Amino acid sequence: MTVLVLTNCPAGLRGFLTRWLLEISAGVFIGNPSARIRDLLWAEVHQYADQGRALLAHTTNNEQGFTFRTHDHAWHPVDHEGLTLIRRPNPDRPPTTPSPKKGWSNAAKRRRFGR
Repeated sequence: MTVLVLTNCPAGLRGFLTRWLLEISAGVFIGNPSARIRDLLWAEVHQYADQGRALLAHTTNNEQGFTFRTHDHAWHPVDHEGLTLIRRPNPDRPPTTPSPKKGWSNAAKRRRFGR
């Protein structure tokens, strides 16, 4: 089983996908294509999605029984000890501060070399 969800994608891409998948709701496609066709469809989605987002979920032989791929989503799949989890951005987290420069600081140089 393959599920493909499109958001803000061109209508031509949606029409192209209806050749192999059934559109059960606006932008939601399901079907059972072969792995080769599924990968070709995903390549077409990457090429023609423009500003849109896409999510592909399909069955596979792993612990979860499925896997998924994303295109231009803020949430990203992350492999954690064999399980695929979703990492979503944390808006409350402060931006990271840059790491300090490597080497001697000016104060340390003055202390050590007496200037």
